[in-house]
Amino acid sequence: MVSETVCVNLTADAEARPVAVLVQKASQFDSKVFIQSGDKRINAKSIMGMMSLGLAQDKEVTVSAEGSDEKNAVEDIVAYLKNVG
Repeated sequence: MVSETVCVNLTADAEARPVAVLVQKASQFDSKVFIQSGDKRINAKSIMGMMSLGLAQDKEVTVSAEGSDEKNAVEDIVAYLKNVG
């Protein structure tokens, strides 16, 4: 398993679109991908789960993945969260 903590860079007026793009990115990988914030650990491929996480500007989250392409999955999603805004 690979994981990395990142501070989310999300503009204040962002709505559901950044979350939908994140889910699409996570779904491109064979690995299981999770986003954790506090005590919530959500499957990054689940749009409903990700919407419930409430991603916000400067929120610290941990991206983790487990599987054949786990390293690439974490790198891609961390890069997206750093630059989504």
